Amino acid sequence: MRVEEEIRQKLETAFAPSRLEVEDESEQHRGHAGYQEGGQSHFRVRIAALAFEEMSRLERHRAVHSALGEDLVGRIHALALEIRGQD
Repeated sequence: MRVEEEIRQKLETAFAPSRLEVEDESEQHRGHAGYQEGGQSHFRVRIAALAFEEMSRLERHRAVHSALGEDLVGRIHALALEIRGQD
């Protein structure tokens, strides 16, 4: 399974988001640190879910990282997060 699909699956399971976009931005980082041929190293996630409503920015980021798990986060060089409460 591709990293992008793993991210999507784990976040859908953990948060039942009203909005979820997972974008592989790896190609934009060609030649930079962490780039690997074939992509799957740099991601941008836009997510909105009721679960984030009462959380601080830091708590939201921690919740997403926890849902993804250490193994998956360890395989990603860069993860940009845009997290909101319910849309």
